[in-house]
Amino acid sequence: MSPKKDNMKREATLSRMRTSVDRWPRENLKDRNRMIVPKMAVTLIERLQREGHRSFVVGGAIRDSIMNRPVLDWDIVTTASPAEIASIFSDFKQFSLQHGTVTIVDSGRLYEVTTMRRDGDSEDNLVYDLEHRDFTINAMAYDIDRKLIYDPAGGRSDIIEKRLRSVGDPAERFREDPLRLLRAVRIANELGFTVERETMRIIREMSGQLKCVSNERIRNEFMKILLSNKPSKGFSLLKKSGLLSEFLPELLEGLFKRQNTHHRYTIYRHIMETIDLVKPDPILRLTALFHDIAKPRVRKRSKGQFRFFGHSEASASLAGDIMERLRFSRKLTDTVKKLIQLHMVNYDPAWSEGAIRRLIRRTGPADIDYLIAFRKADLSAHGYPKDKTHLIPQLEKRIRELKERPLVLHRRDLAVRGREVMDIMGVTQGPEVGKLLDMLVEKVTEHPELNTLESLTEILKKANNSGGRVNGIRRR
Repeated sequence: MSPKKDNMKREATLSRMRTSVDRWPRENLKDRNRMIVPKMAVTLIERLQREGHRSFVVGGAIRDSIMNRPVLDWDIVTTASPAEIASIFSDFKQFSLQHGTVTIVDSGRLYEVTTMRRDGDSEDNLVYDLEHRDFTINAMAYDIDRKLIYDPAGGRSDIIEKRLRSVGDPAERFREDPLRLLRAVRIANELGFTVERETMRIIREMSGQLKCVSNERIRNEFMKILLSNKPSKGFSLLKKSGLLSEFLPELLEGLFKRQNTHHRYTIYRHIMETIDLVKPDPILRLTALFHDIAKPRVRKRSKGQFRFFGHSEASASLAGDIMERLRFSRKLTDTVKKLIQLHMVNYDPAWSEGAIRRLIRRTGPADIDYLIAFRKADLSAHGYPKDKTHLIPQLEKRIRELKERPLVLHRRDLAVRGREVMDIMGVTQGPEVGKLLDMLVEKVTEHPELNTLESLTEILKKANNSGGRVNGIRRR
């Protein structure tokens, strides 16, 4: 086909597929006459067009506008090449992490400007570009001048039907980028859509292709599912699609594994209940997801009941392995592991203030609120009403009151230093000094009023004069 005829065919397709926003029902857009495009996005498009490059708003911004959802990302597609985009916006802060995309930074917001996909030697093929996007609801473009939405794949109809469907052949779209397998679940869960039957069938068939995707990209999509309003629904889709077994098979070990009289649900179901109950915070959701991940591996039957001895430590270790595999930061991994190790908080009103200070000390004042918030959800997810959850508010109140007072959490918080301990006890520098300091931390944890130079010196002198042992330490 000649270039002239090819262009005529392309324009005819656009003519058939374009939708005038003016003719859309009011309930489908925030504004009946136009999409509300931010000033910066308009500026980018107008500058590109002045340089002779056709440019359109594309993707999720149109979808979210139709659905009356807040638009978080404004993406632009253009006939300009990446080099031309970079040159045209040389006066803006910009970077390029993806092939063909230049990200413009303005007032802390990111605008992705991407070169239009080309069909052979064609320089301007909007339809071709849209036909190679992932899902129909993301395969729409908006012309800001003509106030027209181009919708060659029927995305608007799928939005109305709450249906997630691949553009064209699902297998081709997923081969182009296997991460789209996971994106399908994430978007369907986020929007409350149903994955179209053929699209789901291909996802199941091609689930093994997820192994071709980097762990960092998998982690980013996975976290969007985990931080959604109802993550358990997303995990149900992941399980149904076969994707969960590809990147998080450890979680499936808890399927159908019954627990004991303290738990109404299986291990897997309990985890799902817990992640739904905690706030959408990365630390809380990851702790909830992994807190019992190793329970199936330590489950033993004893006296007619299942027991899970050491499951906190085992789950923390396994969580660390998984988070390392998915390339989470060391800081986040260490925090989650610590919270899992300490999560079996069985509070009793008879606890002394010293016991609560020890809990704060072990957890750290920055993380103690995470631990208590998680434990409340964990107990609620046992499935039995008021299973010790009624005690949590009292514990929270006591922790809050104690945090308002000076706390000795480390050796450095003591009123004495190592050199003074060495002089009083007659010991040289070594591990014994650390043990003595730890002994003082314990005493001050129980009795904060003792954290003065005079009181701690007196304690050390008495220990020294006794000639005996102090917490297993013999003076020299």
